[in-house]
Amino acid sequence: MKSFVRIGVNRKGPGNGRGTKTEGGQESIPEGEQPQIDARAELIQALIPIGLEAVNDLLQQEVISLVGARYSRSDGEGDDKGNCARWGQQQGSVYLGDQKVAVTVPRVRDLRRKQEVPLASYQALRHSRRAEEAALLKVLKGLSCRDYESCAEPVAETFGLAASSLSRRFKRSSAKKLAELTERDLSEHDFVALFLDGKTFGDDQMVIGLGITLEGEKVVLGFVQTATENAQTCSAFLRGLVDRGLKFEAGLLCVIDGAKGLRKAVDNVFGDKAVVQRCQWHKRENVVRYLPTSKQSTFRQKLQRAYDQPTYAKAKSAMSRIRSELSLLNASAVGSLDEGFAETLTLHRLGLFEAMGRSFKTTNCIENLNSLVAQRTDKVDYWKNADQKHRWLATALLNIEPRLQKVCGHKHLTRLRAALQTQLKGRLDGVA
Repeated sequence: MKSFVRIGVNRKGPGNGRGTKTEGGQESIPEGEQPQIDARAELIQALIPIGLEAVNDLLQQEVISLVGARYSRSDGEGDDKGNCARWGQQQGSVYLGDQKVAVTVPRVRDLRRKQEVPLASYQALRHSRRAEEAALLKVLKGLSCRDYESCAEPVAETFGLAASSLSRRFKRSSAKKLAELTERDLSEHDFVALFLDGKTFGDDQMVIGLGITLEGEKVVLGFVQTATENAQTCSAFLRGLVDRGLKFEAGLLCVIDGAKGLRKAVDNVFGDKAVVQRCQWHKRENVVRYLPTSKQSTFRQKLQRAYDQPTYAKAKSAMSRIRSELSLLNASAVGSLDEGFAETLTLHRLGLFEAMGRSFKTTNCIENLNSLVAQRTDKVDYWKNADQKHRWLATALLNIEPRLQKVCGHKHLTRLRAALQTQLKGRLDGVA
């Protein structure tokens, strides 16, 4: 059995509220005063343990406003003053922060209508305004449901939360986060670039989409669960983003790794409106893995220097020399270099490598996002079902999104938009 403290109801004080009756005879707070009660309730819930006394004061002030001060001849200030009287007390509870606290609640009765008048201040404090969000963040940041009760805020009078209660609370909150992420409208954003990459959850891949607006803001678009990054599921995912308002007619730079399924999905959905930048880091590592260990470091450096050339002509020339050297060592390495090679130099070809290469030459933007997700989800060593994976991932993504900084080189994104439109025009004219 858990012990709890009772808050008495014997304080005296002048009334300062005005009550009105609803059609059903229940006491309510005038429309202009309701926000004041809500605001005060919010403040009280943040003050632990000072809030315990404040709760009592708030309840007593409302009682006085309805029936007058105790042992006085004055009546309440409501429209039906004189018809209400104190009617004992009952046990109840309110939320302070994310903790549930036992209180003794005064009762008021409407003598004429012969029914109890609910206290608006008590109703406002009964709801766990911050509880679900606070519990959600604590679990997301690593506090297990089983440990939560022992780590509850150190207020002796609180009930705390059992593991089962916290688990239900997290499930409700994370389900809301999942709905928020998967249903939000994307049409309000002007996207100029899109990053796509997968994150492992147990036996599954979650392919995540990260959009970059013309102002450089990073917006999490959503995700799809798939065994591999295959074209069918990724195409369905991208079509879903378009259905939710993702606009790509002005051109979209799509930054992806070497997954063929993702590449085909981009073609299937965006067609000639998309310009693909293949991740240079993935290409470099794919090539050197075919080489003997003794040669890997040397060619890794050579490939990096070639990619770091400021112009398309210089980068292509350096890559041609490396290809010639590789042809004498390993034909498989040459085949890996040739596959999708032109798309690793897209930024060079657009004349934007020096200005925007730091953010867009690799999939680092979304890799960094995935690493932040991992900090919040990799602690789970057993995934029960797909719903659990989706809820955790959506919650983590929405928790991270406000902390994401603008992409480096965001001041040049208008140049990227212009370069994309020039490229699209060239395609229509049959030039490129």
